[in-house]
Amino acid sequence: MPVFRISENEISFPDPTLARDDGLLAIGGDLCVERLLLAYTHGIFPWYDPGEEILWWCPKERFVIFPGEIHISRSMRKYMKKHVLQVVLNRDFADTMHRCRIKREFNEGTWISDEMEEAYHRLHEQGYAVSVEVFEDGELAGGFYGVSIGRCFFGESMFSERENGSKTALIAFAQLLERQGFLFIDCQFHTEHLASMGGRYISWEAYDGLLRQGLDR
Repeated sequence: MPVFRISENEISFPDPTLARDDGLLAIGGDLCVERLLLAYTHGIFPWYDPGEEILWWCPKERFVIFPGEIHISRSMRKYMKKHVLQVVLNRDFADTMHRCRIKREFNEGTWISDEMEEAYHRLHEQGYAVSVEVFEDGELAGGFYGVSIGRCFFGESMFSERENGSKTALIAFAQLLERQGFLFIDCQFHTEHLASMGGRYISWEAYDGLLRQGLDR
């Protein structure tokens, strides 16, 4: 199946169901706010190496966490009882995203480039990109950022400064999303870390149905 090329002059995407088996749908375009919002509302997201053309993905199976199914292990419960924890939203979006970038660069490489940081900061200024941070005994322990549209949350990247930092942030945020009636957290791709916290695959048809329902409000 071909990969579609999109123009910077036109804000559009091909039908998401035409993505390749590996999830790659299109190449090109830019990261303007309008295009990013169009992408996320159709189950599409950018993921590419810095310095290369933008690649747009729409996996046919989606790895998600349902907020009400967030898994809290016995060890995490003990940890959360042992420490004074404070979870905040949008403490410093730019700092949180940059910490995600630095941690990934140090460990396994990252797709978070200057271009990506600038683009998601613009989304944040428009009220669509959110950062979540957790403090352990008064010190920043971890966090993550993502995109929030309607009752759908699309996770992007996480960081931990202390053990369990990003896990604590995700647990607290999932509980908040459940209370607010959010339908899912889109994890995009499978990781053992997210699977241990309740992540699971659903079909594209199931995901698309939830996406349409979540965007209806």
